[in-house]
Amino acid sequence: MDKIAISLGDINGISPEITIKALNSLDIEPENVVIVGSNVVFDYYKTRFGLTLRENFEIIEVPLKYEDITPGKETKEAGEFSFQCLKKATELAKEGEVKAIVTAPLSKNAINMCGYHFSGQTEVLEKYLAHDGQKAEMLFVSPKIKVLLLTRHTSLLNAVKSVKKEILAEKTEKLNFSLSSWFNIKSPEITVCALNPHASEGGLFGEEEEKEIIPALQILKEKGIKVSGPFPSDTLFQKVIEGKIQTDCVVALYHDQGLIPLKLMGFDDLVNATIGLDVLRTSPAHGTAFDIAGKNIANPNSMKSAIKLALGLKL
Repeated sequence: MDKIAISLGDINGISPEITIKALNSLDIEPENVVIVGSNVVFDYYKTRFGLTLRENFEIIEVPLKYEDITPGKETKEAGEFSFQCLKKATELAKEGEVKAIVTAPLSKNAINMCGYHFSGQTEVLEKYLAHDGQKAEMLFVSPKIKVLLLTRHTSLLNAVKSVKKEILAEKTEKLNFSLSSWFNIKSPEITVCALNPHASEGGLFGEEEEKEIIPALQILKEKGIKVSGPFPSDTLFQKVIEGKIQTDCVVALYHDQGLIPLKLMGFDDLVNATIGLDVLRTSPAHGTAFDIAGKNIANPNSMKSAIKLALGLKL
């Protein structure tokens, strides 16, 4: 079973545009893709820009009115539509109809306007797909490097408080499994960032390395997992790119520690992947881009990479 579901995202952002452009640029079999969205959206883009899907992909209809499409505006109607698209995609996954989900960007604020109180699509996926204590984790994938975020959308203060040996060991062990199962990497090599400047210089700038991170790495090594660190993050990413440190994935301890270098390396091809659940989810690494919505100028490369990764194709 090779089918993937594409959740159409926020209709007032660039999501429909990049979905059409990405699918049209890829040589994939139509029977391997199902779009959860609405023909109303595709009629809108055909009428306004002449943008049409090249292939006859299956479309599962989610209710939508033509007048609800107002590019550039964050609305409750668009939030409701995008949430229902995502929820339907999770239902397809639970029923075994698809092997992976690709989510076009949605507005967190818009879905919260509708009463769906989630901080992002990762949390929605965890709500509807997790079982037996599973936790969704955020893994960013580019042609050059993979980065797991230990913490996601939380304050920096809370992120620091979450750097505990039990949490780090558990999430890194799950990462090791996902790298083996989803990405077919035998005996993955994982590198962990330090939290403090210069990895705390032996405790001069903090105690998290000595008390939490190094003990977590020891736990992992005793389980046979190839893990190294902690390395100062101000030099680690450059060393990985230059080949001075060989690794399959870097574990960043908080959101910006991992995403600033990643997006500087190459934003257009970056993919946000959700691991830790039974179904792989991929998404563009950017948001709804309301400022350029409805102008037919959006770059579809990140969406294209997300679709390729979900289908198991090389980036």
